[in-house]
Amino acid sequence: MATYLMMGKYSIDAIGKINTARTKRGKEIIAGCEGELKGGYAMLGERDLVLIAEFPTIEKAIKASTTLSKELGIGFSTAPAISIEDFDKIMAGK
Repeated sequence: MATYLMMGKYSIDAIGKINTARTKRGKEIIAGCEGELKGGYAMLGERDLVLIAEFPTIEKAIKASTTLSKELGIGFSTAPAISIEDFDKIMAGK
């Protein structure tokens, strides 16, 4: 499975609805798209959240990202990520 960073920004309306049930729903959405949530962090600054998730295909990652946005009011920017070790191998031509 490929790793994706999902960086989220709460809408004004979504901020007032933050609760544990909503967090659980987010995890269910990811699992329903055949994904596995590896970690999640609240942040300060330009983005409010970052999720680290694995998905079997880019299509599943897109489905999760858009479903999270639609159902939870959190706009996600989702991007594939690889480990530094894999990056170094690619750059070395291995």
